[in-house]
Amino acid sequence: MRIATFNVNGIRAAQRRGFGAWLERRRPDVVALQEVRCPVAELPLDVLGDYHLAYQSGTLPGRNGVAVMTRVPVAEARSWAPGFVLATCDGVDEGEHVEAPLARELKNFAAHGRYLEVDLADQPLTVASVYVPKGGSPFDETAEKHEQKMRFLAGFARQLARARRDAAARGREFLLMGDINIAHTERDLSNPKGNVKNPGFLPVERDWLGSQLTPRTLVDVVRMLHPDRSGPYSWWSWRGQSWTRDSGWRIDYHLATPALARLAHEGGTDRDETYEARISDHAPVVVDYLPADGPAGSKAASTSSRVTSSTLW
Repeated sequence: MRIATFNVNGIRAAQRRGFGAWLERRRPDVVALQEVRCPVAELPLDVLGDYHLAYQSGTLPGRNGVAVMTRVPVAEARSWAPGFVLATCDGVDEGEHVEAPLARELKNFAAHGRYLEVDLADQPLTVASVYVPKGGSPFDETAEKHEQKMRFLAGFARQLARARRDAAARGREFLLMGDINIAHTERDLSNPKGNVKNPGFLPVERDWLGSQLTPRTLVDVVRMLHPDRSGPYSWWSWRGQSWTRDSGWRIDYHLATPALARLAHEGGTDRDETYEARISDHAPVVVDYLPADGPAGSKAASTSSRVTSSTLW
């Protein structure tokens, strides 16, 4: 399976900038989206093609919104609040909300369109899309945003453990993808010394992310595939020369249960060829997972040739 996560920074803007062409060229089996930022009635359904979409827009106009696109209809979709929809290029249907316990700290975030998970119908896998708040600095006037982010992370740690255990109880692997808004280590941003007091690289945030990653719980798949290299970065500011100089951050992740992580064959960032060709301020993070009975002979060679491209870091 080819699985991707992509913060599109507005699906309608991304469509105008070439999201559909990327989707057709890369042909992922599953795509997690963040910052869809679109009312349900204005979803550009023509971009879906033969995909099915589960979408939680949230209640904040023009903000947030998470989704999962799949080749076949999902077996079940769950979010933290009612209001998610299921869509194809032919139209939109209201999703059936499945009530689930929610960590106390997340109740104020429940309707913000920050989390959605689906059970794939054709694979024993639960896929989740998350958009973590950007936060702020505890040292200036954005301290309240920092406190909000830390409350979110405290609740999300418990929620994540519950989702992973629930998936295991149903005989499923679990894959969390999305914009975590944290660069975990110094290899995950281009200027670590200059950002130690900035949101997204604060020690308390990095410690939180590190606590979610253990050999028994969740594995950072792209870092596992590229253990000794800086990046691959997935976000660059629109401003200045950040993209041209590759002065970026790796804040978009595939976090997989260990058995699934072991199936990861190749992965990285689809960095746009030019600044003008950028679809979003983020780039898609794409991983190919081989079946458990691979990769023998021609199957491995076929998958390797499929993944290799000039835009895959």
